Amino acid sequence: MSRILRWRWTFFLTGLMICALGISMTIKGQRFGIGPWDVFHVGLYKNFGLTIGTWSIITGLFIVLCTALVLKEWPKLGTWLNMILLGFFIDLFNWILPDFESFSAQLIVFIVGIIILSFGIGVYVSPNMGAGPRDSLMLIFVEKFGIGIKTVRTTIEVVVAILGWLLGGPVGIGTVFIALFIGQIVHYSLPLSRKLLLRVIGEEDDSVLYNFIPAKSSATNK
Repeated sequence: MSRILRWRWTFFLTGLMICALGISMTIKGQRFGIGPWDVFHVGLYKNFGLTIGTWSIITGLFIVLCTALVLKEWPKLGTWLNMILLGFFIDLFNWILPDFESFSAQLIVFIVGIIILSFGIGVYVSPNMGAGPRDSLMLIFVEKFGIGIKTVRTTIEVVVAILGWLLGGPVGIGTVFIALFIGQIVHYSLPLSRKLLLRVIGEEDDSVLYNFIPAKSSATNK
């Protein structure tokens, strides 16, 4: 494996861990509500047991299989790793992090969690190793029906938030905030993460992040 590819995988896996930490922190501050998909996962957890991370994996697997049938191709390795590792890390951090009872503590952990989650999205997306299952679902609707990304994303998140709420998941002002504004934070965290990755691998042209096999030979990357 080339040096460039190693760094791309490092950013991808590190970003997933950071994302999971941010998600777990918002769950610990769920008095204010959590992200739409997490509302759905928590609702499933409350009604059917297992763990929140397990339901994240099961939901992701269902989406991956559906998108594979529609596109008639298997997703990238990064999509599978996203599905599995994100759920695993969510459960890990939910177990490590303490519960917060006071209003102020939950508010702080919730706000910090959103910032960490947004930063993590930028880090894991920057190496372009494969979209997450839910992002792949969004792109299918965009490509097949010609609907705008914002419209599709908002519609999907509203639907899953309502389903999660009906299952007893925590919906609040924080759910609306995450749905509407987390993309605005990622708008800044993604280019910063990509710039950092390019600096680490010693490249200026970001085209190396869009090829699974780097343009340079392995001999020049040792």
